[in-house]
Amino acid sequence: MDKLTIDTPEQVHLEFVLAGLGSRFMAILLDSLIQVAGFTVLFILGSIFLAFHVFAAGTSNWAVALWVLVFFCLYWGYFAIFEVVWKGQTPGKRWAGIRVIKDSGRPINTFEAIARNLLRAVDSLPGLYATGVVTILLNRRNRRLGDFVAGTLVVHESSDRESSIFFNTPQNTTAVPQAAQLTLQQAELIEAFLARRLDIPEAIRRQSAQKIADMMAASLALPPESRPPDNEDFLEILVKEFRNRARLR
Repeated sequence: MDKLTIDTPEQVHLEFVLAGLGSRFMAILLDSLIQVAGFTVLFILGSIFLAFHVFAAGTSNWAVALWVLVFFCLYWGYFAIFEVVWKGQTPGKRWAGIRVIKDSGRPINTFEAIARNLLRAVDSLPGLYATGVVTILLNRRNRRLGDFVAGTLVVHESSDRESSIFFNTPQNTTAVPQAAQLTLQQAELIEAFLARRLDIPEAIRRQSAQKIADMMAASLALPPESRPPDNEDFLEILVKEFRNRARLR
């Protein structure tokens, strides 16, 4: 497996495992089967409505327009909608254990999800995603054309072992109310580091934790005595407090 180390603008090292053709094929296979199932249901419903004249003459045009809209959303919107809602994953990607991220290591946004999937039609030419496969094989980051346009990468998800120890701090730790002042980008940086810390060499991991902790403390104007001695514990407290307060807004 190809490992990729990304240096964020904050000079923090994040390490990811790039998804190869095998895992991406598994993902697109399941997603395509789901789309085919959806098209089949649409075809059957359309045939039933036409056969039994379910719609009156005055509403038939509206029914056809609605059917076309649903077909369009299923074909063009399936991947983009799921990648926006599930933060870079579709049902197929979740099953294959992979996720789309920005080339900066951050989660993708709506624009990037739409951009990379508009190019899916080109990547699929002349059939069976041949253009996409060739493009992936010709670059070191396993990108298809849609990834180049959107500035995205497809990587493997964190392991179960890593996810199970995402938070090491106990539930009754002292809260940091100032964490509510974090920006969403700062919270995402902390979460990206915490999710990938077991993949990072120990020395770089400690150095990165120190850099992020100092940066967040300075941004929130926190005195040194208000921070836990362990930088990773401090980051866990911050992001938990940020997420808890965000849910209450």
